[in-house]
Amino acid sequence: MIIVFGSINIDLVTPVERLPGPGETVLGPGYALHPGGKGANQALAARRAGADVVLVGATGRDRFSDTALALLSADGVDLDHVAQVDAPTGAAFIATDREGANQIIVAAGANAVVRPDALRQLELAGEDILLLQREVPEEACLAAALAVKQAGGRVILNLAPAEAPSPALLDLLDLLVVNEHEALVLAQALGWPEQDPDAIARRLDGERGIATVATLGAAGVVAWTGGIRHRLAAPQVAVVDTVAAGDSFTGAFAAALAAGKDMRAALHDGLAAGSLACTRRGAQPSIPFAADIAALAATLADQPER
Repeated sequence: MIIVFGSINIDLVTPVERLPGPGETVLGPGYALHPGGKGANQALAARRAGADVVLVGATGRDRFSDTALALLSADGVDLDHVAQVDAPTGAAFIATDREGANQIIVAAGANAVVRPDALRQLELAGEDILLLQREVPEEACLAAALAVKQAGGRVILNLAPAEAPSPALLDLLDLLVVNEHEALVLAQALGWPEQDPDAIARRLDGERGIATVATLGAAGVVAWTGGIRHRLAAPQVAVVDTVAAGDSFTGAFAAALAAGKDMRAALHDGLAAGSLACTRRGAQPSIPFAADIAALAATLADQPER
């Protein structure tokens, strides 16, 4: 089972010709309303990739709550441990340009007061995976990680948005997923001079014992685990929108690990899912299903490592 402890948002997405600079207003033709939030996105991605998934989080008592949970409910994510609190449902305000790049502002809302208490109601086991991100409070993530580690499970942190975790949380991690910027933020926080994600991932694996996956956008992925390096290219796709590409990668990657796949196969699934998410607009509407992930991942299986 994958337990996702994280954020639940409603996304307001508008296409623009170009992203605005500081103090600049750019007009868009309209906007779309989508369910989102890194926790919810990764829960849906893992579920669509075939995993049994429980989401622990919070929404407000407002009209956005039902919309934020709609696709999760439709696809069979266990929502019994999502609380309703006296704060607005979290929201993200997203602009995407014609090349697929985006700017995102997140208002935490209910995510700022979410608690991991529901984990006490779950029968945690050694095969469970806890998936964390950085859109809910640090102390709550730490408590969730402690509960799962005490049960013998594994803890994965996606360091997004980019912010260094506390030493206590870092010590509980089995696996870390970062992009290039997030890797650099963490290295700087640790006082390391490395700027290359490959070198940072290697050092995290070698010195901290944290298997580390660094996503490199269109350049693919590099990962270090137990002193072994994996460097894989991403498939070429027609990019429409990069929103939720990282969440799709992380959810599908975690689902592959939960299914017992090795690191290389899990990376293939993650690359396939993240790439497919780029071919559709929106966050959760763009997250691919298991059959499509498997079909694209199969085309990557024979590629040599770089």
